[in-house]
Amino acid sequence: MIDNLKKIINIVLENSAMKPVSALLPEHHLRNDLGLESLALAELTVRVEECYGVDVFEDGIVDTVQEILDKLPRE
Repeated sequence: MIDNLKKIINIVLENSAMKPVSALLPEHHLRNDLGLESLALAELTVRVEECYGVDVFEDGIVDTVQEILDKLPRE
């Protein structure tokens, strides 16, 4: 599941003119480690919801990759 999330995050990063990540760890902070800002976080929300049918920001802000993973349905 983290590999799929990495693909989504890399699309968002590339759309924000940022370099994609080669590794994504659960402890990565979306803003501090990955550099995602408000618009990129909004895009991430839409892409995750399209892929998984879950709005990960529905209950408030998430800060880490692990927090996103925790909200995704188990495969």
